[in-house]
Amino acid sequence: MKFINHLFNSRFWALMVKEMHQILRDKRLLFLLIVLPTVQLLIYGFAINPEVHNLKMGIIDYAKTYTSRELISTLTENGIFIAHYSNSEQTVSHQLQTGQISVGLIIPPEFNRDLHQERTTQVQVLVDAVNANTAGIARSYIAQIINHYSRQIEPWQVPAQVQPQITFLYNPGLINSWFFVSGVMGLILCLVSTIVASATVVREKETGTLEQLLMTPTTNWQILSAKVLPLFLLLLGDVILLISLAKLIFKLPLRSNFLVFLAVSGLYILSAIGIGILIGTMFYSQQQTQLISFSINVPLSVLSGTITPIESMPQLIQYLSLLNPLRHYLVIVRGLLLKGVSLDVLWPNVIALLGFTTILLLVSINRFRSQLKL
Repeated sequence: MKFINHLFNSRFWALMVKEMHQILRDKRLLFLLIVLPTVQLLIYGFAINPEVHNLKMGIIDYAKTYTSRELISTLTENGIFIAHYSNSEQTVSHQLQTGQISVGLIIPPEFNRDLHQERTTQVQVLVDAVNANTAGIARSYIAQIINHYSRQIEPWQVPAQVQPQITFLYNPGLINSWFFVSGVMGLILCLVSTIVASATVVREKETGTLEQLLMTPTTNWQILSAKVLPLFLLLLGDVILLISLAKLIFKLPLRSNFLVFLAVSGLYILSAIGIGILIGTMFYSQQQTQLISFSINVPLSVLSGTITPIESMPQLIQYLSLLNPLRHYLVIVRGLLLKGVSLDVLWPNVIALLGFTTILLLVSINRFRSQLKL
């Protein structure tokens, strides 16, 4: 109780209340926090439908014969699928779960024997259907390629000797909006966080209140915390708003712990706030910061896999995308929401996101503190 009374009577609380009032009085910031995320989520969720290629295919060849190798060659020769060989079904399942491959192909041991005895044989195809558009394309190409392969073996055979058993994982209904809405959530949070954070910093310069803050009997850390914490809480409210809209309108599943999802989203919001504060310390008007924020968010969104699949990008660009916090956040979010995996699978992306957040906050806070000392 004493701690709560002390908090409410502290200078830090007074700064927080002042910052919250400033944000809530600014109609433009409220528009960015509430209206813009809602509109963008609905538009992107209904409208986006890109094409893909260079899908990674995990292959288990139990037959290990000339005919099975011919089938693999037929599937991969057109560049739509890239072969990644494996030794066990558990490995393929893990690679599908972690997003290392998009398709799994299992060729049974009796594959060659059945073909030579002119009996119908089946190969198992596992498709990661989190991206419904990609899954639909993969199914169509696999069916066509295998059918063509069968006709080459026995042109007169009807039905085809080799029949694929295709199973869609994580999104059996092939609902496109599940993939895009989960990606747009990260994009919206990044855009809103950077714009609002930079605007709150620049506003002090434009109104001349930065000098007044320097005259108050508070420490630099209290000023910084009062800047970040209210914005962080409001943006967490945005996360709840967006996930509620996604579940209500697009029926987006939540197959993992909601608190884990909220914690990871909070970590990502802090990284975006760090970018926003850094922008705010470099420019002197809200118009400049908004222009720069949009300019930064466009390449971040392109390199994240929100809309354009990373597998379709040149190799160098794929490596550059690893430096993008949004890419790691989307891998985590889609794993939590759509695949229901735990953090013991997603920990590399969580560590990367934590590293980016720490670096961005340290750099931006140091720049802001240096301005407070001027």
